[in-house]
Amino acid sequence: MKKNKNVRRFLVSLFAIIVIAVSFIGCEGWVTLPEVSSTSPTNGATDAAYNGPITATFKDAMDSTTINDSTFIVSKAGTPVTGSVAYDVPSKKAIFTPSVDLDYSEEYRATLTTGVKTSASVAMAENKVWSFTTASAGIGASAVDLGTAGDFAILAKTGVSTVPASVITGDVGLSPAARSYLTGFSDTLDSTGTFSTSTQVTGGLFAATMTSPTPSNLTTAVADMQTAYNFAAGRTLPDELNLLSGAIGGATLTPGLYKWSSSVNISGSDLILSGSATDTWIFQIDGDLSLASAINVTLIGGALPENIVWQVAGTVTMGTTSHFEGVVLCMTLIDMQAGATMNGRLLAQTEVTLNQATVTQP
Repeated sequence: MKKNKNVRRFLVSLFAIIVIAVSFIGCEGWVTLPEVSSTSPTNGATDAAYNGPITATFKDAMDSTTINDSTFIVSKAGTPVTGSVAYDVPSKKAIFTPSVDLDYSEEYRATLTTGVKTSASVAMAENKVWSFTTASAGIGASAVDLGTAGDFAILAKTGVSTVPASVITGDVGLSPAARSYLTGFSDTLDSTGTFSTSTQVTGGLFAATMTSPTPSNLTTAVADMQTAYNFAAGRTLPDELNLLSGAIGGATLTPGLYKWSSSVNISGSDLILSGSATDTWIFQIDGDLSLASAINVTLIGGALPENIVWQVAGTVTMGTTSHFEGVVLCMTLIDMQAGATMNGRLLAQTEVTLNQATVTQP
């Protein structure tokens, strides 16, 4: 009799296991629940950027229509932060961009709700919640808001070209020019038609001739790029005017607003930017910006490339094997020569040319 009871218990347990297993099996195999592989800022982070987006990267492809301002919420002390929400398909990244800079030294909470689903329509099992604290106030000019232009490592209007093999970490955008003006990438159009991929790019390539919503997104990004350029160019009362007559190689520059009515040349010795993670620099250059071959722009003291803006009315040239830091807002051409590297963004109102160059979006 006891043996029969044990058999029955075993069968009941086995049946329960089968029921649970079946609930997770779809027509094509095991159902994969949505999983966030990383967030930025990370949970519990301190000194988080006050002027950057909040992001969550998923392990699997997600349904972009389920990632919106109702399912991705950022709040402070229970009050929602106003902002825009987007989903970057190539990187599987949900992006919350605040409408205004976050407050200094404040705790924020980010939440992805169970309304978020994978491309296979599988919902998250529970809310994903993480918290972070922003950094204390820094010194220097007030930050330049890039808007959606900040979603790109490279953004241009007339063309983006590469001499292989370049290495780009981040998305590449081009508008109003067509996909055919993304040259040297040997890119492959994704099945959605909204972006293409390349072995040279960790991210996606987007052009105005691709499938909706890419054209409208790029139109907005280009407009934001031009707004950011005008804002940076319009800042007044510089801390330094025509410093060193534009020959700033070998200098160490602290945070602030710098203006030159001529071209700027960084040669002879490295340029050092010294400041904290919340300090800012804006460089207004009415002429060209040239970084000589094998010369570096170096950051010390915790300074971050996303807090450094180079507003250049002329062309920007980064010489062979040089290294650059910061966000370039250029009215014309940005040219990275053989072996040049940079941490930052290249945002040009004409074109960007790369020759076996490396661009890493911060």
